[in-house]
Amino acid sequence: MKHQVLFVQGGGEGTHDTWDNKLVDSLQQHLGAGYDIRYPRMPDEAEPRYASWASALEQEFERLDNGAFLVGHSVGATILAQALAARAPKRAFAGIFLLTAPFVGAGGWPSDEIATHKNLGTDLPDGVPVFLFHGSNDDTVPVAHLDLYATAIPQAVVRCLEGRDHQLDNDLAAVASGIRSVHEQLKSGR
Repeated sequence: MKHQVLFVQGGGEGTHDTWDNKLVDSLQQHLGAGYDIRYPRMPDEAEPRYASWASALEQEFERLDNGAFLVGHSVGATILAQALAARAPKRAFAGIFLLTAPFVGAGGWPSDEIATHKNLGTDLPDGVPVFLFHGSNDDTVPVAHLDLYATAIPQAVVRCLEGRDHQLDNDLAAVASGIRSVHEQLKSGR
């Protein structure tokens, strides 16, 4: 049986087919044939709205088995984290991986749609490991957002990838390594 991974794209015109598809390809290459990546097209990618994306994510969660991994990129990561914090999912996920996510709230970016979770870490599903990845050369979302997330999710494993851009140079080897590490820990019962 293949292990499921849900990859949530970032926002912007053409992102699904022109940008984040390269991240999905890299992740699949580094994970190998034992993993099945679901990569749904999010509604109105050019103008992401929290309500419509959160609703689409809830539908995607229903299609997953317990033990699936969740990966979100950019605004998709922000919405993924907020959606998980707002409503406990019915599934038991294996891990949450947030890539170059803009932080919404004090010190980060404002939003009329997303409520700031001061204790985001305690609002996320209990016992699910969280990983934060950000490129040190991200000129879209300042690397300072990584520190804001690290404070909001103190239990997260934080990885600043030196010299990487907002797309993490289209190389998700480190993310794949994190997923495999969690998978191995779960197999060994830790």
